[in-house]
Amino acid sequence: MTQHSENLMNHYDSQTFGQRLHSFYTTLQLDVELPHGIHVMNPYLRSETLECVQAFCTQYYADNAKRVSIWGINPGRFGGGLTGLSFTDPVVLRDICGIANPLGTKTELSAEYVWSVIAEFGGAARFFSNFFLTALCPLGFVQTRENREVNYNFYDSSTLFQAVKPFIVATMQQQLSLGIRRDIALCLGTGKLQQAFESINTEYGFFGQIIALEHPRFIMQYRRKYLHEYRQKYCEVLTKTITE
Repeated sequence: MTQHSENLMNHYDSQTFGQRLHSFYTTLQLDVELPHGIHVMNPYLRSETLECVQAFCTQYYADNAKRVSIWGINPGRFGGGLTGLSFTDPVVLRDICGIANPLGTKTELSAEYVWSVIAEFGGAARFFSNFFLTALCPLGFVQTRENREVNYNFYDSSTLFQAVKPFIVATMQQQLSLGIRRDIALCLGTGKLQQAFESINTEYGFFGQIIALEHPRFIMQYRRKYLHEYRQKYCEVLTKTITE
C-alpha cells in the first residue's frame, strides 16, 4: 500500500458513519442509456438537498455504530427525490426532525407510514442509532405520462433493470463499506423488490439473511385499516434484529 492510499484509509476511518454517508451521496451519478421516456432523478445535484442531508447525517449518524440496513426500491418524487433521504419527505424533515428546508410541503405515503413506525419504535434517535434507511437503487426515475411526471421503479422494465444493475451493485458495495451489518438486512417489499434483492444477494453474497416486510405504500393504499397490526409487525422485526 502506498503512503497516499494509507493516508486516505486513515482519513476514511477517522470519519463518522454520517460523514462517510454524506460523501457517498455527493458522488452519486448515473451515466447509462435509459429506455425511451425514462429519466433519472438525482436530488444530490441540488445544494439545498445536500444541506438537508448533511444536517440529517450530523443529527442522527454522528458515530460509528454498526447499523442494520433497510432497503426500499428507489427514491420517489415527493420523498427521497426531494430530500435525498429514503422514506423522508420535506414535511417530516421539518416537523419531526427539526431540519428547516425550502423543499416545499409535499408529503409521501411511504414516509408517513415509516415515520409512524419510527415513532412507535421509540423515536428517531433510537431508530437511527440502530438502523440505516436506504434504497436498492439510490437514484430514482420518472416517466412522462399525459404531460406529467410519475414515479418509475427500476424493476418496472427489464431493460431499465439490466441497464442500472451495475450501478445498483456498485452502490450497494459502497454502502457496505460505510459500516453496516452484513449478517442481516431488511427489505421493504415482498414482491418484485424482494426478488431483485435476493437475486443480487445470491450472486454477490452481500448479506447473510434478508427479511422482507410489506412495502409501506402497499400498506397505506390497500391495508390502511390494518395499520396498527403492520406497525406492530415492523416493530417486532426491528427489535428482533438488534436484540438477537
